[in-house]
Amino acid sequence: MKPTISVFEDITLITLQNIPADINFVADVFRTIGDLGVDVDMISLSPVQSSRTSLSFTIADEDLVKVLSYTSTLDDGSVKPIVSSGNCKISINDTEMEHCPGAAAKVFARAAAANTDIRLITTSEIQISLLVSKADFDSTFASLQKALD
Repeated sequence: MKPTISVFEDITLITLQNIPADINFVADVFRTIGDLGVDVDMISLSPVQSSRTSLSFTIADEDLVKVLSYTSTLDDGSVKPIVSSGNCKISINDTEMEHCPGAAAKVFARAAAANTDIRLITTSEIQISLLVSKADFDSTFASLQKALD
């Protein structure tokens, strides 16, 4: 199977700094965001090394106000949301990636060749997703597409 590239525009990255390192807290965050009718996509939890950590996730730009109205109240205001809107997600999908050592290295090398400002990376066995700034989208997409041809 040939790898495919999917593109999603107008993506906001939210990082919640200083959240309790407690999976119940994380579950409550995503339960409440879901109750607001907001779809969460990429998720990354920083490694826990104390009682506090950081959580990053992406949403559609249009849902930012709903989410910020909630996140600004978290943990009595001690959680600090950091927001980056107007991003693009590029996902490389390939079922053969699961048993192919070096697949991620190839994708990251192509992003590096385009001098990409990567905001967030998430992966699965068959997908690598990169969140990039809108300014870096064209060159990154072209570089990734060249590698897959």
